[in-house]
Amino acid sequence: MNAVETLEISLTVNGERVKRSVPARLNLADFLRNELELTGTHVGCEHGVCGACTVRVDGEIVRGCLMFAAQADGCAVDTIEGLSDSREIEELQSAFVLYNALQCGFCTPGVLMAAQALLRDEPNPTRERIREYLSGNYCRCTGYQSIVDAIEAVANARAANR
Repeated sequence: MNAVETLEISLTVNGERVKRSVPARLNLADFLRNELELTGTHVGCEHGVCGACTVRVDGEIVRGCLMFAAQADGCAVDTIEGLSDSREIEELQSAFVLYNALQCGFCTPGVLMAAQALLRDEPNPTRERIREYLSGNYCRCTGYQSIVDAIEAVANARAANR
């Protein structure tokens, strides 16, 4: 029987230092969910197309199911829990409720991660740009109209406060 190769990793998750021994082939999404009990990162397709596993690594959003946990060694990882606890996405969360931009909630963490990244990089996106940016985040419940409405409302509110 072959032994599972493990690697020592050290990273920062939501501002906290984490050191673990992990199987070399463990993906980041499963590491966050199973090892750190950060279950807001969802695993949907396991092929990187649905966006449910979206997390932020060193400031850039990535698909957690396509990245090995070992690849995050030395990195800063932010999950939906970290963005929520820090209140970074508070406006987006409120807008999603106001505009009924969530139903079952499975896609919501990934969509919020992507929306925050978009608004950080492009503070005043068009509706078309919002739709394009979210094209890698699947939602089977709401359709996308209310999601786009919520993100557009936050962009407009932030622009008015600048």
